[in-house]
Amino acid sequence: MSVSLVQFRAADGTRGVAALDAAGAARIVKGATTVLALARTALADGVSLADAVARAGSGDALDLASVTLLAPVDHADPAHLLLTGTGLTHLGSAEGRDKMHRAAVENPAPTDSMKMFLMGVEGGKPSEPGQGVQPEWFYKGDGSQLIAPGEALRSPAFALDAGEEPEIAGIYLIDTDGTPVRLGFALANEFSDHVTERGNYLWLAHSKLRNAALGPELLLGALPADVRGTSRIVRDGATVWEKPFVSGEANMSHSIENLEHHHFKYALFRRPGDVHVHFFGTATLSFSDGVQTAEGDVFEISAAPFHLPVRNPIAVDAPVSVSVKVL
Repeated sequence: MSVSLVQFRAADGTRGVAALDAAGAARIVKGATTVLALARTALADGVSLADAVARAGSGDALDLASVTLLAPVDHADPAHLLLTGTGLTHLGSAEGRDKMHRAAVENPAPTDSMKMFLMGVEGGKPSEPGQGVQPEWFYKGDGSQLIAPGEALRSPAFALDAGEEPEIAGIYLIDTDGTPVRLGFALANEFSDHVTERGNYLWLAHSKLRNAALGPELLLGALPADVRGTSRIVRDGATVWEKPFVSGEANMSHSIENLEHHHFKYALFRRPGDVHVHFFGTATLSFSDGVQTAEGDVFEISAAPFHLPVRNPIAVDAPVSVSVKVL
């Protein structure tokens, strides 16, 4: 039976945590104010997060429409929450990327994207931990880039595109001894600038420095092997693009364990107390279908076993003039 947690802010400004059962009914977790505090209690007591929820006990039923839902994890110091991800991890994920880069170079030889994808197909699911091929990896920012459910995904004025990426993200807390601990999974929109990336593959790093959105739920336990959902773009109340997407290891060229290994093998990502949100990639993009998004468009991403969708509009920031002072 799947259990998920949500963080919320009540009308009086107080924070709380609620547990959703398999039917999506929510009950307040007694005494819990944040998922992070609950996770730290679980680690201190040597129990799972689900067990910590059970130990805390169920409070009153919660009407989710009566509260403000928050991201499923956050940190009091946003600099200690890191947003990172991996690409070309899903079966079929290379097609759009390869088409993009092939058009740019007009070269019949395999692109670097296709080479990377094929490496993952051949060696992304090793029989022993630490033996799989490393994936493409990128950095998105710190906790200041993680927006709350319903808030606008803000695209910089200089951006050339504002595109969705429907994904699953793993949520992690680094224990006091430096051990990464997976708290659960969240439905995600790994917002990106695909036109900038298409201009030059070496601009991939620039294209990823954008906001990101998570659905309100933290799914506890294992991720189903076959996750199926729908990604859509709504403009002025009408759906202008919609497509199914899949995730889970049955649809991936890498195992989740392999992606985790190649992220946390770096000591700087095992700093005690840090929180990590790691995006596992996707094979579905509206950009690959020639869709050009616009300010005010709303991204909606839904997938079982998550009860609540990721839903965020696009906003465009005003231009900013940056000058560097010399001391």
